Amino acid sequence: MLTVSVKWQKELFPKVEIDTSQPPYVFKCQLHDLTGVPPERQKIMVKGGLLKDDANWATLGVKEGQKLMMMGTADEIVKTPEKGPVFMEDLPEEEQMVAVGHTAGLFNLGNTCYMNSTVQCLHSVPELKSALVSYPSQKSSDLDHTSHMLTAATRELFNELDKSVKPVAPMQFWMVLRKKYPQFGQLHNGVYMQQDAEECWTQLLYTLSQSLRSPSFRYENPDTIKALFGIELVSRVHCQESGEESSETESVYSLKCHISQEVNHLHEGLKHGLKSELEKASPCLGRSAIYLKESRINALPRYLTVQFVRFFWKRESNQKAKILRKVDYPLQLDVYDFCSDDLCKKLEAPRQILRDEEGKKAGLKAKEKTSGSKDNDVKMTDVERPSNESGESSKPTSKEGGPTDKKSHLTGIYDLVAVLTHKGRSADSGHYVAWVKQESGKWIEFDDDNPVPQREEDITKLSGGGDWHMAYICMYKARTVPM
Repeated sequence: MLTVSVKWQKELFPKVEIDTSQPPYVFKCQLHDLTGVPPERQKIMVKGGLLKDDANWATLGVKEGQKLMMMGTADEIVKTPEKGPVFMEDLPEEEQMVAVGHTAGLFNLGNTCYMNSTVQCLHSVPELKSALVSYPSQKSSDLDHTSHMLTAATRELFNELDKSVKPVAPMQFWMVLRKKYPQFGQLHNGVYMQQDAEECWTQLLYTLSQSLRSPSFRYENPDTIKALFGIELVSRVHCQESGEESSETESVYSLKCHISQEVNHLHEGLKHGLKSELEKASPCLGRSAIYLKESRINALPRYLTVQFVRFFWKRESNQKAKILRKVDYPLQLDVYDFCSDDLCKKLEAPRQILRDEEGKKAGLKAKEKTSGSKDNDVKMTDVERPSNESGESSKPTSKEGGPTDKKSHLTGIYDLVAVLTHKGRSADSGHYVAWVKQESGKWIEFDDDNPVPQREEDITKLSGGGDWHMAYICMYKARTVPM
């Protein structure tokens, strides 16, 4: 190790150490720190000429205390910015949300991942949030107290998630949920037990359907939850033995994907789910008989929920067992094949417009419109208003804010916007996670209080076949066209 002094312009730097075991380039980097002159601009005079980056110190004859001369111009001094850097944590929370690109996570209060994942999926529905904002704080006389409290708690929790980037503790919501549905308050050895997320989803939607349908609640649609999530099924019930036949109509909040050895894709599972056998009394035979029930979709919602029937009761172990079979599901789901004849007829025109628009985007010439048609410039839009049972939604508004003469019509085609997954072997154990598509198009994995960005191509890999997270509930959003 040598100590030298270096003269540069009018400055003298005494006692600059040279590590002779390192090449001269290291010494030049030291001088860069002292003077601001980059190594490539430095001209240092030594015996035999200029100091080279890869020279051998042993042959240069530099001695202890020697004065070296350096020439070269320094980099321009960077001016201090008028406004200093602003760190993420210093921004207002509303701006932090925009910067981060997603809302807050939820703290796990003790085996409450089933509840957290349900809340995150439903929180992604803007129309539901709008309806809850309009929900009154005062309970109506026709609604029970716990239903009102749970609806109000849902509204407040959604509001907290929208305003915060830091994890939210859903304590009030959890307390009211347990009061309304005591099964979610079950204890085992003094610890709250894991519960079934599908049961939580169903019970919460049922409560909201009652509250948001109350006569005292005046919103643009008198049956908000049915418009958003309700699926009308028309069924043919037939007994082959007696020849009896009847029809029935029912409203459900989800389609079931039944899983068997023949099911490899969601489409096949839905087909199985719309057929079932039931045993009931036959008036003609005077005894019980087997009836075949075949269902078709007669009215579609804006948000189509699909439940993968992965759990069944296993008598041997006296608990819910899980079917681990891999069942693929698409990012875009077309349910036209499952619709009734009446609904199919209503969907034909919107689907043709959608095909024409996609053809234009692909560079193909759209099918010629009939004279008098004004749909040449029609574009696909997401549903913005409640749909009615014929597959129509309310009139969209123009850019100026006034109503247009076109309505948004459902097409029977849906885009995946949320997936609730389960990891583990039993519905009452393991771990639930929500994977939610943001308005920006990015996917976020909400693992309780830890939101993590994910790639879209990884979302469809949650299809099962092992012990990894697998889809338990999928939520699809309607694709519509104005007509």
